[in-house]
Amino acid sequence: MSPAWVPPVVLERLPAQLRRCLVRMRLEDVEEIRLSAGRPLIVVGRGGDIFVTAEGEPTCRQDGALAVTWELVQDALQLMTRSSAYALEEEFRRGYLSLPGGHRVGMVGRAVLEGGRVRTLRDVAGLNIRLAREVRGAADALVAVVLEDRVPRSLLLLSPPRGGKTTVLRDLVRQVSDRGYRVGLVDERSELAGSVNGLPQLEVGIRTDVLDACPKAEGIYILLRAMGSQVIACDEIGDEDEAAALADAARAGVRVMATAHASGLDDAMARPALGITLRQGVFERVGVLSRRLGPATLEEVLSIGPHPGLRVRRGGKG
Repeated sequence: MSPAWVPPVVLERLPAQLRRCLVRMRLEDVEEIRLSAGRPLIVVGRGGDIFVTAEGEPTCRQDGALAVTWELVQDALQLMTRSSAYALEEEFRRGYLSLPGGHRVGMVGRAVLEGGRVRTLRDVAGLNIRLAREVRGAADALVAVVLEDRVPRSLLLLSPPRGGKTTVLRDLVRQVSDRGYRVGLVDERSELAGSVNGLPQLEVGIRTDVLDACPKAEGIYILLRAMGSQVIACDEIGDEDEAAALADAARAGVRVMATAHASGLDDAMARPALGITLRQGVFERVGVLSRRLGPATLEEVLSIGPHPGLRVRRGGKG
């Protein structure tokens, strides 16, 4: 097997004990590194969960894996926040941190409530490091659908978590941009472009304007008013404000590309805000992804425009 790719930007934000372990790994397609206090170190690959020993070797035995301690989690959190957790109130409220390069660190612990809403997290006991992957060509099967007759079509990508939505959307933005269209990208979690100091570190196309770390609804209006975008893209839409902003962009003649968590069109229609955008005709095409043949398996593309329910493609790789 080829060496696992654990990016330096991730390794340098881990305690020395974990760095020594992970840098020795020889695993394919590492997607996540899971650190939970009182539990074994787990690495998630395409084939599922793998326990990892202190020597960086995979093992099927839970009791043979490196034991993650509370202190190890706290040390990792201090490194990831650069000892400035107090300055990251919004990130703690949402339950994740973004690292340069588009990597996301999910956090769990004790929720502190204010007015019935989460204000922050304390006593963080678990971290899930999701490694961003650039896969050039991940959107090849969708480009012809989106650029049908050389006219961009609005597209919604659906999949359950870890289905490859972000990877496919990133490559789709790159390809649409490089084919001559001005794309505005609202990258709220810094996952799509992986910007550092405002500069994208991942390939998103030569005509793509990136609005980094900006709430999606507000960002859509900024791009609509200021950047002359022909296409506006964002990841993981869900609430009413985001749905309304996308609808306004569509009414202004801008094509939109977005992703959402759902296993198919029926599930998406059942989600209140998402269902509204679909019923309003904001999207002309819906792509459904799964992990059936690995991440970003394109199960089907549906037309919900002039020919509702038209199945364009089924069962290939995205």
